Amino acid sequence: MPDKAYLRRYLVPIDSNATQQLFTDCLVVGAGIAGLRAAIEAAEHCNVILACKGDLEDSNTWKAQGGIASVLRTDDTLDAHVADTLKTGCGLCDEAIVRLVVEQGPGLIRQLLDWGTEFDLDNGRIATTLEGGHSHPRVAHAHGDATGRIIAETLIRKVRGHPNIHILEDFYAVDLLTNDNNACCGAIGRLKGRGPQIVWAANTILATGGAGQLYRETTNPTVATGDGLAMAYRAGAVLRDLEFVQFHPTTLYIAGASRALITETLRGEGAVLRDCNGRQFMGRYHPDAELAPRDVVSRTILAQMLKTNSTHVYLDVRHLDKQHVARRFPVITELCESFSIDPGKDLIPVRPSAHYMVGGVRTDARGRTNVPCLYACGEVASTGLHGANRLGSNSLLEGLVFGRITGRAVAEQAAENHIHRPRISYEIPPSDRTHLDAADVRNSLRALMWRNVGITRTDKPLAEAQEIIRFWQRYVMDKVFDCPVGWECQNMLTVSLLTAAAAQTRRESRGTHFRGDHPDTNDAEFNKHMEVSTSGA
Repeated sequence: MPDKAYLRRYLVPIDSNATQQLFTDCLVVGAGIAGLRAAIEAAEHCNVILACKGDLEDSNTWKAQGGIASVLRTDDTLDAHVADTLKTGCGLCDEAIVRLVVEQGPGLIRQLLDWGTEFDLDNGRIATTLEGGHSHPRVAHAHGDATGRIIAETLIRKVRGHPNIHILEDFYAVDLLTNDNNACCGAIGRLKGRGPQIVWAANTILATGGAGQLYRETTNPTVATGDGLAMAYRAGAVLRDLEFVQFHPTTLYIAGASRALITETLRGEGAVLRDCNGRQFMGRYHPDAELAPRDVVSRTILAQMLKTNSTHVYLDVRHLDKQHVARRFPVITELCESFSIDPGKDLIPVRPSAHYMVGGVRTDARGRTNVPCLYACGEVASTGLHGANRLGSNSLLEGLVFGRITGRAVAEQAAENHIHRPRISYEIPPSDRTHLDAADVRNSLRALMWRNVGITRTDKPLAEAQEIIRFWQRYVMDKVFDCPVGWECQNMLTVSLLTAAAAQTRRESRGTHFRGDHPDTNDAEFNKHMEVSTSGA
């Protein structure tokens, strides 16, 4: 864990009496599917401030292509969805939580349909498709491969039209505030173009999303820098299972261009992987071939890249009906064509990228963390649904279900919890160390994480990563920054070190965590969660 000397309670000095202040019953930090749904639910019974780092459209939800998993067909069952999720989670799922999410999913998806979400339909019913790890076609989609955006648009309309929700866009939440009883009482942040602001809240819901930007190769937007994980950690929350980072097997690989997701639904509907010599290879590694779990496909692609001394492999859809592909996957088709790739004639170059943080802030079945008055939902949370590996398209489902659960839990507490405004004064002594450029450290950190804490891990590189991160911390963590670039760098250093330490501690391979020096699963020692907090949990 980070050395205490380099882990301040707050990243910025605070004088609550001299800082602009806002008050609310419920503060929601984050505007993906979980944060939006939580705000809508809480606002039925209390006042809500919804704060987000960029604008409401800047989230992983907005970019999600594949769909949302749920039992919507008569030939599928809730038990089958539960079983698929448990199998993918490799022994670390909480079965009660899995069943809770799976059972609530169909009703909430139909509610989205009633609210105007334009899901793709088949004979008047929500259409579903198959993805890897699922035993039945249960992934609902909208506008082909624009599912996340379509769902987000629906929820954003509801949020913007709700009289009890006040929206703060371009608000960078720097830290969660806690009182003398270690209860969360809001957050301090900065509104773009203005000075620091404190939002006092009776209850706070953390829905800040993931941490894909810890890695050089990622599908995540630039806002996904692990801020919520770091804020919660500094506030005393327990973080769990940070070693489980899911890498998506297929992102468009164009040298010099940012990575863009190529949904696995394409493989679910017949696309195949080929190496640089044009040969199919997945069938030689796993009986489910292209429909094997994501971690297996990612490792297999890396192995084939090494075997053929290439920087990528190819996704082949040339044998599929060109008009159907263009109609079913308009976002991917447009993306490929922007690089002069014709999916009907050309192979699509792809390689794995960091995609989803499976671990997160530990919560119970109501979204509560161990910090009083602090809740978490969505990718930032560790609810027990995913275990050691996330089943495809269960993430939007979890955000939808636990967004509603946490919002309702806060609403039920609205009459009991009151807004507390403790006097907070926090000073930071000036640093006597040389200044390191935060942007340069961030770029170097992302390369280090990709190289040493990536898809395949071994002990020595993991130890080296921690040593290098601790060195950077000495010159970055004691500084006071006044801009997001610096705060993001500090948060990324904190979460990266915790991730590398957890990966080194888990000396086995399970789910998304693969140790080349410990390739087998070791239930005797490691069929358990890895937890960490500033109190040493």
